[in-house]
Amino acid sequence: MGISILRAILLSLPPLMDEYPPILFKGNAWMSAPHRVLLLVFADFQLLDATGPADVFAAVDEHLPAAARPAYQLEAISPSGGLVRSSTGLELATRALPDPRQVAGCTLLIAGGHGVQAAMQDGEVASWLAQAAAHVARCASVCTGAFLLAQAGLLDGRPVVTHWRYAELLQRLFPRLQVMHDALFVRDSTIYSSAGVTAGMDLCLSLLEEDHGRELSLRVARGLVMYLRRPGGQRQFSAELLAQQAPPGGQMERLVEWLRERLAQVLDVEEMAAWMAMSSRSLHRHCQAEMGMTPAKLLLALRLERASQLLEAGESSLKRVALQAGFASEYNLRRAFVQALGVTPGEFRQRFCR
Repeated sequence: MGISILRAILLSLPPLMDEYPPILFKGNAWMSAPHRVLLLVFADFQLLDATGPADVFAAVDEHLPAAARPAYQLEAISPSGGLVRSSTGLELATRALPDPRQVAGCTLLIAGGHGVQAAMQDGEVASWLAQAAAHVARCASVCTGAFLLAQAGLLDGRPVVTHWRYAELLQRLFPRLQVMHDALFVRDSTIYSSAGVTAGMDLCLSLLEEDHGRELSLRVARGLVMYLRRPGGQRQFSAELLAQQAPPGGQMERLVEWLRERLAQVLDVEEMAAWMAMSSRSLHRHCQAEMGMTPAKLLLALRLERASQLLEAGESSLKRVALQAGFASEYNLRRAFVQALGVTPGEFRQRFCR
């Protein structure tokens, strides 16, 4: 088939997003010019920290009439400009940091990645961020990009989140911050921060909803096969991860194995402590030290994991799921899922059933 014929056929096909007709806005709901989004990167940055948010903003145009496109103007910037190598080895074309006065009204996103430590040693970056923050409409970090915002003094006294693996380090280096440990993203006035990697996309969906409403942001989320609001926190509980977190051969590893064999039974902290041959107070101390949570929360996490495994396997009876996981009733099962994950057991099964 000739290239010209193939091109004619492709052009005759309806757009992939015609499933959803373009959203029409009245009055001046859309900006007269594209909203500028600056993506700040540095050597050895996490590629998805930049490309994930970029895809969210770029996807907006698929749902707009031609006259309203583009909704966002994306620009990658870096301390020296030029090609910047990411931790994957792929490079991103950037321009040098602009005059802070030239970013008025923009959205500024700061990527994270392995190179953040070296970027923190570049005083020019912190100085530029401090000046630019006074002009931009909003400033947001993705993953460990929060370290750069903190170094610039923009997070003092504010709630902030970063990748869970680096939360304690961020708090230790910058004690004036209020580091959150299980949020996907947080906002304080015009300063935003998001947790590890893909949480940056969750944050950008929220920014999109702020700009243009829930309907459009929901369409973008569907197109990217994402939740508009992802259930659960950034840890996304896992009994396997909990077991790996316990020191090998330690007391908590023994406790996790013992609990797994008895999840369908009625258990409480006192019984757990008795089996461990220690007081409830000692058990609480050991569990916090080795697992980072109380014995009661450990038991709940294991019950939730067992229930999720049954739901993923296609168990149709919520009553049986509740009994086998130790929740005693469908009501208790539902309440635990909604509180921990933000979805009902039925919604969880619908999304994750194999």
